[in-house]
Amino acid sequence: MQHVYRLTDVHPTGPTIVAVGIFDGIHRGHRYLLRQLVEKAHAQHCVPVVLTFFPHPDIVFGRATGRYYLTSPEDRAAQLGELGVEIVVSHPFDDTVRHMRAADFVDQLIQYLHLCELWVGSDFALGYKREGNVDFLRAQGAAKGFSLEVVDLVTNDGNGQVVNSSNIRTALAEGNIEAATRWLGRPYRLHGNVVHGDARGRTIGFPTANIDVWDQQCLPKKGVYAGWARLGDETFMAVANIGNRPTFSGKIVTVEAHLLDFDRDIYDTDLIFDVVAFLRPEMKFNGVDELVAQIQQDVIAGRDLLEKRPKP
Repeated sequence: MQHVYRLTDVHPTGPTIVAVGIFDGIHRGHRYLLRQLVEKAHAQHCVPVVLTFFPHPDIVFGRATGRYYLTSPEDRAAQLGELGVEIVVSHPFDDTVRHMRAADFVDQLIQYLHLCELWVGSDFALGYKREGNVDFLRAQGAAKGFSLEVVDLVTNDGNGQVVNSSNIRTALAEGNIEAATRWLGRPYRLHGNVVHGDARGRTIGFPTANIDVWDQQCLPKKGVYAGWARLGDETFMAVANIGNRPTFSGKIVTVEAHLLDFDRDIYDTDLIFDVVAFLRPEMKFNGVDELVAQIQQDVIAGRDLLEKRPKP
């Protein structure tokens, strides 16, 4: 998979079938569309391409702040590659793009991507003031020699709830890991290098890996979670605390994972934590002994839960 950061840097080896969108989180709806795109591209000897944007338009237009993304551009590209997408373009969403007329944007797709077919969702629009809606793009295709495929995304999870990135963010903020997992089609993933903290966990018998998660990625509700920790090809049961550590008057939010049945120095190693279940909210304890007793219960609960799940 080739990942580039500007449309002008793309050099496809042949005609392309292109999906355009944000694709934050690569949820079930995205996967439904993209699997079909990849299958058709291969059948027609075309290159499957995704054109997405960074930063998110919601950030640029001031509709969102803080930790907002479900995936970093690099993680998003990696997941798209796993689905069979061969080229991912994370194009800058800046003033030039936001003011570009839709017809001009289409011309760039044709010029740089050798576009033969464009795939969009039914509510998609691009260009200045969203003028490039489905009807506009269909007319452009007829005039400029590409076809348009409009795909209805998977928008219902079977329980009457809409599958989209906004609802996944809300579920995470509420600690509703079950819903977020169902809508994503996989556990929510946090990862980063293991960095040095205050080493307090080791002194109380529960060493933790302090994960340097990207500072723009959404974090679940503050609390304790069970999940799977991945180190390279190895996977371990883990219990993680996400929060300020109020017992020790912590000021910043951290993600600290305690790997079960594990004793190894893993500083400066990339660690993945796949969130499986919310165990309890963050709490302030009256001293270290009370905290240790609760952590022991958390480990028991996490182990019991994970032992009933298939190891990924």
